[in-house]
Amino acid sequence: MQMRRRSRLMAAAVAAVAATIMLGNQSVRAQSGGIDPDTWVYGPRNDDTTGGLIWNPAKKQMNKGRIVIGRTVSTSDLSAMNETYCSQASQGNADFTWTEMQHSAIDWGDAWRMWAYGSSDKCAGRKAVPGVRVAYTDEREIQHALDGGAMVLVVPTVDTVEEAREVVQWAYFPPMGRRSQGGSQTATVLAPWLPADVSYRQTFNNNLVLIVMIETIEGVKNAAKIAQVPGIDGVFAASSDLGNFSGYIEGDPQYEKLIKHISKSTLGAGKRLCGPVRWKGVRPGFTCFQE
Repeated sequence: MQMRRRSRLMAAAVAAVAATIMLGNQSVRAQSGGIDPDTWVYGPRNDDTTGGLIWNPAKKQMNKGRIVIGRTVSTSDLSAMNETYCSQASQGNADFTWTEMQHSAIDWGDAWRMWAYGSSDKCAGRKAVPGVRVAYTDEREIQHALDGGAMVLVVPTVDTVEEAREVVQWAYFPPMGRRSQGGSQTATVLAPWLPADVSYRQTFNNNLVLIVMIETIEGVKNAAKIAQVPGIDGVFAASSDLGNFSGYIEGDPQYEKLIKHISKSTLGAGKRLCGPVRWKGVRPGFTCFQE
């Protein structure tokens, strides 16, 4: 009887210890009703200890309100892919590369190899941080882009606020999103920009540039709500597809009405307004471009 009583006391003591989680000097009591992700208190493992260091050059420029330009890389010539990428990444006006995964024959193996080459000694003149336009909103697409080293992520054809939130979920690490942490080549690809003593995982959320594209009438209708989603840095007014989906060409009053709505919605949310480089200095408010 005494042995059983002692066992029960020991079990109670273990349970009491297990019910208290120590986070630094803070003691957080486990919830009596079980584990709830909505009220979970995150531990300090992935806290940004740099005080918010921005090492992504494209993010730096955007935070300062300066013009940023993504140089398009779209090629199917396997023998010259690396050199093509390096050439675009080394242009004087290149802030990031717009590696085209939506409308090109480039696959993820090609993209990863190009980004690795662009960060190597063989491409010493590179300026642009790796960036990419994925094919669509999808965990696999976004995971492949970011694990490969992309620090500018462009997602096309975002139509609703729910889809915009989904993009954010797949793009950012917890607690901001649900990006998985696994094998990647980020350490190699981002070595020219990421300081040696700074953690990629801890600083990634502050350094990613996330741009969503509005291309359809539905997207334009929801532009204000889309632009307001936390985690989105810029909204790209898709010049060609706005014509494709609306049936009007640039200059038509109906087309210009769509552009005006996207512009007002984006700037009203305090986000960067993006478009084709031919709009640089022509359309007011546009400060981020694809060339």
